[in-house]
Amino acid sequence: MDDRVGTTIHAGFLVTVTAVVAWLSGLPMLFPSLGPSAFVLAMFPRSEASNARRIIGGHAIGVVAGLLAYALLAGGVTMTNTLEPGSIEGLRLAASGILAMVLTVAGMLWTRARHPPACATTLIVSLGLLPTLLEGALIVGAVVVVVGAHQLLMLGARASQGYRDRVRS
Repeated sequence: MDDRVGTTIHAGFLVTVTAVVAWLSGLPMLFPSLGPSAFVLAMFPRSEASNARRIIGGHAIGVVAGLLAYALLAGGVTMTNTLEPGSIEGLRLAASGILAMVLTVAGMLWTRARHPPACATTLIVSLGLLPTLLEGALIVGAVVVVVGAHQLLMLGARASQGYRDRVRS
């Protein structure tokens, strides 16, 4: 199979697994930064970029940083509300996003859990889109589901390759 087709199917499958969980549970487990994580896993399936610790850890750092920044600076304000230009609420959200990004980047570099899509996760949380502890836990849970589905695919691919190698021998 063409690598482009395989990568496309792989990424689509990873997001589908989480979308089905979100649909069946009614929980917000499908969010924008999950797409880039699925793409990284599908595009670089056996590289350091697809390391489970990096991906889960990066998103967890992003969630914690976003929750902290939102609680300190912007609690009760959200990007989905129309804010007046130059308003204090808008300033609070902007500051929350900035603080969350700084904390996320520093946390990922400090722990060597670098995963760029986690920067989107921290903005999702810190801008009030998914700002509760439960929603943060659901974000990390969804990432664990995607990484687990990827690992099962890789395990199946290795088993299939081993079988083909034995048949050829």
